[in-house]
Amino acid sequence: MLIGAHVSTSGGLPKAVERGIETGSTAIQIFNQSPRMWRPTKYTDDDFAAFRAAMADSPIESVVIHAIYLINPGTFDDELHEKSLTALSHALRVGDGIGATGVVLHPGPVMKGQEYGPTVANIAKTCEQALAETDECKLLLENAAGANAVGAKFEHLAELIELLGGDERVGICIDSCHSHAAGYDVRSTEAVTETVDELDKIVGLDRLHAIHLNDSRDEFGSHRDRHENLGDGFIGKDGIAAFLSEPRFEDLPVLLEIPGKEKDGPGAADVKVAWKLREQGKKARA
Repeated sequence: MLIGAHVSTSGGLPKAVERGIETGSTAIQIFNQSPRMWRPTKYTDDDFAAFRAAMADSPIESVVIHAIYLINPGTFDDELHEKSLTALSHALRVGDGIGATGVVLHPGPVMKGQEYGPTVANIAKTCEQALAETDECKLLLENAAGANAVGAKFEHLAELIELLGGDERVGICIDSCHSHAAGYDVRSTEAVTETVDELDKIVGLDRLHAIHLNDSRDEFGSHRDRHENLGDGFIGKDGIAAFLSEPRFEDLPVLLEIPGKEKDGPGAADVKVAWKLREQGKKARA
């Protein structure tokens, strides 16, 4: 298993690798631009080459890009659609440039006054257009927490993949907090096994390419997306240990998106906690 932190690219792409090394990560996640601004960060081929060289000389084996939060691929607003498409295509191009495992995308909500079916069709259309404009990088649809969010049910992810013609570039990213909030139990070894069985049956584990690791500030089935530090939330240490020791998650990048003890994001201590809980979970399964 590869475990690591979401890190900043401030100062240039290779700086993200340095920060990953500092946190003891073997996988990292980055934003390809400011997550709350439409303006893209312009990278050159030299930037991409420098990042790849830094990765090659490091213990980090995977980089995942998280698409910016402003993207709404299911929107019915023409201007927002164009902005969303441009931002998603840019993220995939950066993914191509740096050799990313994939770009994680929130499918988004069903907006007030809209219906699920047309929204999902719009999401698929936007994703199809972005994939057509880029080369190799995978697009990873993330499961959601909210009751009105596309992706809150595994069936939503399966439907999107089907609408995209089963494109091999389309995969999924599963978030522990989102799963817990949406009503997929991950609080014990037995619960994790059952949830992963269901994911395999509905979507297929061949589509799973990344994991987001977070505890939850809210109770099971709350539909609230509020991340907590590992072991400090309602999933708890035993649940996180069970989740991390799931054998079918082997070889996947597992990325921490927690607030951190100082509210400055995950650090080396948090990555160490994740490894420790993984070992705890493996012993419990033995």
